Amino acid sequence: MVAVLEPEYALRPMQRGDAESVFEIEQASYPYPWTKGIFFDCLRIGYCCRVAESDCGIAGYTILSAAAGEAHLLNLCVAPDHRRNGLGQLLLDGVLIDACLLQAGRLFLEVRPSNKAAVKLYRQNDFHVIGRRPEYYPGPGGREDALVMVHHIDDRRIQGRRGDRRG
Repeated sequence: MVAVLEPEYALRPMQRGDAESVFEIEQASYPYPWTKGIFFDCLRIGYCCRVAESDCGIAGYTILSAAAGEAHLLNLCVAPDHRRNGLGQLLLDGVLIDACLLQAGRLFLEVRPSNKAAVKLYRQNDFHVIGRRPEYYPGPGGREDALVMVHHIDDRRIQGRRGDRRG
């Protein structure tokens, strides 16, 4: 019998020194990646930027902005070699907790309809489509619409998730 150990991840605040690793994941994940400068700007502005780290280094990250009782998930990305093992869910759980701590009542995001795995993850976590942004994302044959999704934050549900992780 062969035992396969799943990596353990720790979420922590992103630091300027993480930009190179985060940028490499971004480039490996998207045909039209953010620039390194965008990540530095997110840190400088004070967005809630987190990384998921394992023994192998940074495996994913999130960027969250919050103001006026609302939050916006700007980026959630898992490195290609760390996908399909629950890291996306862990990152999203962290975002939901951060949004709650930032006193946001709603969390918004945009996602490509063609990104089936992401759409599925968000739907499984009670995000609902509320609209489309036409030609939002660049694409090889033109531009692609974005689905606009919202999650209504419920403090009790977030507390329950956090409690489940510790229990």
